[in-house]
Amino acid sequence: MAIHLTKESKVLVQGMTGGEGMKHTRRMLAAGTNVVGGVNPRKAGRTVDFDGQVVPVFGSVADGMRSTGADVTVVFVPPAFARAAVTEAADARIPLAVVITEGIPVHDTVAFTTYAAERGTRVIGPNCPGLITPGQSNAGIIPADITKPGPVGLVSKSGTLTYQLMYELRDIGFSTCVGIGGDPVVGTSHIDCLAAFQDDPDTELVVLIGEIGGDAEERAAAYVREHVTKPVVGYIAGFTAPEGRTMGHAGAIVSGSAGTARAKQEALEAAGVQVGRTPTETAALVLARLTGAQ
Repeated sequence: MAIHLTKESKVLVQGMTGGEGMKHTRRMLAAGTNVVGGVNPRKAGRTVDFDGQVVPVFGSVADGMRSTGADVTVVFVPPAFARAAVTEAADARIPLAVVITEGIPVHDTVAFTTYAAERGTRVIGPNCPGLITPGQSNAGIIPADITKPGPVGLVSKSGTLTYQLMYELRDIGFSTCVGIGGDPVVGTSHIDCLAAFQDDPDTELVVLIGEIGGDAEERAAAYVREHVTKPVVGYIAGFTAPEGRTMGHAGAIVSGSAGTARAKQEALEAAGVQVGRTPTETAALVLARLTGAQ
């Protein structure tokens, strides 16, 4: 089992014929993803050969869905065109849009996430690495060869920390790993993924990776307390960050005690979540919980 992405998923790539789109489409195909088409209105009707796998290019998401039955789109378009791309995907009522693009203006993100939600399209991102269900499908830029299928679900603001925890726990494996992005506004939250992992019978434990700034982790802690019965292990990046400093992602801004790593740790621990101080310590906590060690 998995959340949001399985071997049955049929994937379109908006911006497939650009440099980043070409590179990562090739990597997705190599990972076994069922990429059924690209989208570029200026190149509709053409095909692209990826090492022997020929992928058609459609003029719109709607055309691609009609021709292939696609139910996922991965967005690799420049920031100025991202809002239009997601709006087009939402108008086509595609169930899942994974927005890799970074540098999208916040007002554009607010507009397209709201618009998509109203039309039943889940947005993951923007400014995210996407998601992977190891051994089944990979939608985005997450390396596919650093872990294997297993019982751990992972939701993370940080792309790099997603990869590190996947590697640290490579001998255990994952059901699905979701990079939700670190921008101030994202389409899918920690809570959304916690709910999905709670309902996934093959996810035994959830790893939640957050970072300083905002209150997403505190809200996730409240949700865990009320709704999650599976064990949750957390890691918060930024324990040594100077207060008030923006660190990395645009969403990581600390103000007062809210948003600090310590405040997030305390909220999560109060909800029964064990929190590691480093990725390696976090992986050790996961191993201990899965093996029943104290």
